[in-house]
Amino acid sequence: MKNQIKTLLLLGVLSVVLIGIGAALGKGFLIGALVLSLAMNVGAYFFSDKLVLSMHGAQEVSPQQAPGLHRMVEELSRQAGIPKPRVFLMHEAQPNAFATGRNPEHGVVAVTAGILEVLNERELRGVLAHELAHIKNRDILVSTIAAAVASAVTYLAHAVGLFGSMFMGRDEDEGEGLSPLQTLALALVAPIAATLIQMGISRSREYLADQTGAEISGDPEALAMALQKLEAGAMALPVEGRPATASLFIVSPFAGMQSILSLFSTHPRTEERVRRLHELASRMPSSRSRGWSTALPFAR
Repeated sequence: MKNQIKTLLLLGVLSVVLIGIGAALGKGFLIGALVLSLAMNVGAYFFSDKLVLSMHGAQEVSPQQAPGLHRMVEELSRQAGIPKPRVFLMHEAQPNAFATGRNPEHGVVAVTAGILEVLNERELRGVLAHELAHIKNRDILVSTIAAAVASAVTYLAHAVGLFGSMFMGRDEDEGEGLSPLQTLALALVAPIAATLIQMGISRSREYLADQTGAEISGDPEALAMALQKLEAGAMALPVEGRPATASLFIVSPFAGMQSILSLFSTHPRTEERVRRLHELASRMPSSRSRGWSTALPFAR
């Protein structure tokens, strides 16, 4: 119920922003904004996962292309009690991963090429269990729609900044059109709104996914080791752009960037996540991690 309420609030934010921009542009744009708002709300619910995957150039891989990856996802899905999600690969060097989809029946797990090079099989298993935990906990719809809405708001801000001059002073006698100050305000407010949307995604979802993932894999230590490697990888290989989707990833893609983005991180501190996982491991009577490779990177 809580996730459903969050979803409605996020879609409501998108509607308010679109209608507000339409109203600011003039009476003739208000109806168009209402129609666009309805279309984007439907699109955000049903196609936000496709948008996010497309933004990162993720491509689906078959069991023949990545047998080891599919084998682990299938095994962990059975342990989690959810349908096996589709598996996607992003051709990015930074080691990272995320889950998306509107429900467990439409779940997707996406990993970067970098994570397959950096993590060994045991650690990757811990990461996949974490992502499957997001699907099991049904918080992927909220995070995916938040990413799609934040992206849409950011694109709108760019469009207003680029094309706002076309509407400046338009039909001034009728009170329509944008003044330079209005154009500047819209271009500034929209990105701030996108940032607030991302901040609305509770950091507690990562703690919960860590715990649920550790219970699925039976190996909290594996995820703890993976998180430390992934943060080091993100710091060594920072990425540019796409802050709207940062909350989807297991570690922030911007961990290595000394910028204002770090002040608005959607992720809890890795040190605290690792501490909690070690504490959880100390309470678990046994581990399923025995026999997994701990030396070599995972080979697809």
